[in-house]
Amino acid sequence: MAEPQTLSPSTPRLVPRPPVPPEGRFRRGVRRAMDRSAAAGIISRPLLGRLPLRRWVPQDLHSLMDYKGGTASVVAGVLSGDAVAKSAGIALGSTILGVSLLTDYRISLTKLIPIEAHEIADYAFGAASILSPFVLGYAKRSPLAAAIHVAVGVTTVLASLVTDYRCQTGMHLGGELATDPGAIGA
Repeated sequence: MAEPQTLSPSTPRLVPRPPVPPEGRFRRGVRRAMDRSAAAGIISRPLLGRLPLRRWVPQDLHSLMDYKGGTASVVAGVLSGDAVAKSAGIALGSTILGVSLLTDYRISLTKLIPIEAHEIADYAFGAASILSPFVLGYAKRSPLAAAIHVAVGVTTVLASLVTDYRCQTGMHLGGELATDPGAIGA
């Protein structure tokens, strides 16, 4: 019979590692939203060679802002009581919600609209949202709806100037498909 071995103080011991707690939905969402690797998508080409100015707002966060802004525009219009503000809110909100649901990024139903076209739509939506209370004349009749539309427009334009626009399938304006660039920094 073999004698049991005794461990000397210099012999390394395997200590069981405590189990890793499962990652919650919130943490997984934050980690995914902050992802800057190639897995986050293919970087869009700059519009006019310059836009966005910086790329520090993650695409997923911007996507959520689009959905929030579209919903806020619709709700503000519907609750305003003014027919023109209601029509403007529904038109503005449903437009940006529809574009967001069809854009080639992670948080959409289907990938039909190139990310550069979405970026153009963001700037157009922001400008239309800022101008609509004044051009359509409901700024004084429905000041709360007008303030919400202007605030949504301003935040959309400002966020668009600093969003890290990324597509998922490589769809770009002009129809050409980009290949996966590999890991960022490789």
